[in-house]
Amino acid sequence: MLKVIGALLIATAIVVPLSRAPDRDVQTLVARWAPPPSDFVDVKGQIVHLRDEGPRDDPIPVVLIHGTGASLHTWQAWVDVLKTQRRVITFDLPGFGLTGPFTGGENSSYTAGDYRGDTYARFTLDLLDQLGIRRAALGGNSLGGEVAWRTAVMAPARVDKLILVDASGPDFKPESTPIGFVIARIPVFNRLLEHLTPRVIVAASVADVYGDPKKVTADLVDRYFELTLRTGNRRALVELMTQFVPGQDAQRITTITQPTLILWGGRDKLIPLSVGRKFKAQIVVSQLVIFDDLGHVPHEEDGARTVVPVRAFLGLK
Repeated sequence: MLKVIGALLIATAIVVPLSRAPDRDVQTLVARWAPPPSDFVDVKGQIVHLRDEGPRDDPIPVVLIHGTGASLHTWQAWVDVLKTQRRVITFDLPGFGLTGPFTGGENSSYTAGDYRGDTYARFTLDLLDQLGIRRAALGGNSLGGEVAWRTAVMAPARVDKLILVDASGPDFKPESTPIGFVIARIPVFNRLLEHLTPRVIVAASVADVYGDPKKVTADLVDRYFELTLRTGNRRALVELMTQFVPGQDAQRITTITQPTLILWGGRDKLIPLSVGRKFKAQIVVSQLVIFDDLGHVPHEEDGARTVVPVRAFLGLK
């Protein structure tokens, strides 16, 4: 850790004059990142960016939840395939994307700065209520995977099936952590992160979660970078990273009874494959599919290949 801090001190001295990146008002981002079918809905006082696609008469929609630092866009390759037969809902979690941080206040049911897993699970149930969805198949990547399984434990009657993609849950030790996440956990530096965010840090963080960093394009980095700058998102990341405890409440995983598809990238350096195997051992009705050459976001890195077992799991032709 001392070596990391020393390197950060040197890097800060070099990049601070060049890296000031002010917050961006959400309205300046909507045109590029929220074209149709994007919509904004009020969920108990929290304005949420979402997309609701596919046949509206689907009795059990598929709801996909992104991970830390990402947005609903991460699922687009899957959505393009699944929406031809199923209603598919994606949304930006509070603290990320165009949804932005929990606002709190008199008109909100949520407390500003609270990004605990159970809070996100309650929020997901509130979103389902707002959309009139009584039962859904929930999928999630990384943090989103944890939100999905916590929701299934909290309200089992509301969740038909689970899809866990390199999800957090059991305790783990990362082989490599994106530099943006590292900075978010270090006092003082994490406050600088709210104002000084070099695009190169975002680019390096995205490359770190891909099995093949060569697949990371400039447009992809633009998306992560610009949505990170949405007003309040950087502070929310700091608050989330200081609240996140790997393995917290992991004993609840054994109570999951829903059929569960577990997908994992064999080159995931953030949440290693051993965690996927723990999920497989702890969830009675589950199957594990491994993509040896992919990383922490296999659905984004190779959507066409990773959606194949999802289609079979959902019973699609």
